[in-house]
Amino acid sequence: MLLSNSRAAGVDVKMTVAGKPRALPQSVDLSAFRIVQEALTNVIKHAGGARTTVTVDYGDRALELTIVDEGEGVARNGSGAPGGHGLVGMRERATLFGGTLRAGPRDSRGFEVRASLPYSEEGT
Repeated sequence: MLLSNSRAAGVDVKMTVAGKPRALPQSVDLSAFRIVQEALTNVIKHAGGARTTVTVDYGDRALELTIVDEGEGVARNGSGAPGGHGLVGMRERATLFGGTLRAGPRDSRGFEVRASLPYSEEGT
């Protein structure tokens, strides 16, 4: 539903899954969903219909999320809406579980969000 909603909003989004899918603690699963949701919302707000790839990688110790868009970015398209706490919220969700989140413009073009959420809930 999340991807179909983004597509309906004009985002050309593809998803890939790597690794062996596994059951996640409900809180980690929800945080992963919300991180991807916020990243896609940012694509809609700041990158228009830019081609976007969501990668969900079930690593050995953590769920790795990568959301990459090929948009021109806020600096080039002038769509920098003031306010908003999306990146802060995503980072807080990741660190709540002892994970990490990095987000920023790519060297070539677009924006990238990378989150790592450990499978255990030791960070809570």
